[in-house]
Amino acid sequence: MVKGIEEIAVTEWLSARIETLSEPLEFDLITGGHSNLTYRVTDRRGQQWVLRRPPLDHVLSGAHDMVREHRLLSSLADSDVPVPTVVGLCTDLDVTGADFYVTDFVDGHILRDPQSAKVVPFAQRRQLGERLIAALVAVHSVDLVSTGLSDLGKREDYVARQLRTWLRQFNAMTSRELPIIERVHNALADNIPEQREGTLIHGDFRLDNCLVTPEGEVAAVLDWEISTLGDPLADLGILLAYWSELTDDFLPLGHTATTEPGFLGRSELIAIYQNQTGRDTGDMEFFFAFASWRLACILEGVHARYVGGANPEIPVEVEVFPDSVVLLAERAAHILGV
Repeated sequence: MVKGIEEIAVTEWLSARIETLSEPLEFDLITGGHSNLTYRVTDRRGQQWVLRRPPLDHVLSGAHDMVREHRLLSSLADSDVPVPTVVGLCTDLDVTGADFYVTDFVDGHILRDPQSAKVVPFAQRRQLGERLIAALVAVHSVDLVSTGLSDLGKREDYVARQLRTWLRQFNAMTSRELPIIERVHNALADNIPEQREGTLIHGDFRLDNCLVTPEGEVAAVLDWEISTLGDPLADLGILLAYWSELTDDFLPLGHTATTEPGFLGRSELIAIYQNQTGRDTGDMEFFFAFASWRLACILEGVHARYVGGANPEIPVEVEVFPDSVVLLAERAAHILGV
């Protein structure tokens, strides 16, 4: 019995939608995710799929929306954005107690740390950075009308709305006093750059939310749960916030895959993005600070959900999240000079 999955009912649901399904099925929780639960589904013949459902507890209002994530993946099926093929969506709570959706399994690797970075040889690491930016550019180039995503959310005032949302979420989830969070919030709110356009944005675009190949290609972009419409430069800022360099004064996430030799630096990523899009990236210091602060708020909530029992397993890395929250906020404060 796998926690979060009613195996008999889910098997029946899948059997009605996949002609080649060969029972019995095996369900395995894929570790690494800190919000929605992701399972690998394997049938008797070795065929594989992926099932996504919300956490078991501490579900935040407006988050973990499987219907919305399913809609996004389905809408992007014919776009230039690499996404898994959708099998179906279930909104019948009698099946496994929550909405869930299923996609085809995509072969690829998740690069989170120096050990997993070895999957991509040194010679291919620069290309991987370029392909990652190309995937982000593809997200920001999606035709909102033809994909039916023009009503996904408000386009204007993205950063201001995010600042309000994440400060509210932080205050709702935290159990400690961290004045730096509000101080940085206020500095960000007073210095928001003019938003020049509104595009589809992933909302959590980073290396370890992509499946990559040893050849340095991006096989699929994953985890679309907080995607919306807004300022594309904020998406680039999120990538930068997760992208660690050995020369960083702050390493809030520790040594990640990108601290290994051969990976591009943040300034190179910005230059490639600017070259591919023609967008003015002069405000990227602000968006780097904003993304660092936002990530601090997110990690505070993730830690609270794990402690509250939202996920079956608590990874060792989550134990350092309280310290990472402080380091991220301090990095944002340092960038802003507050």
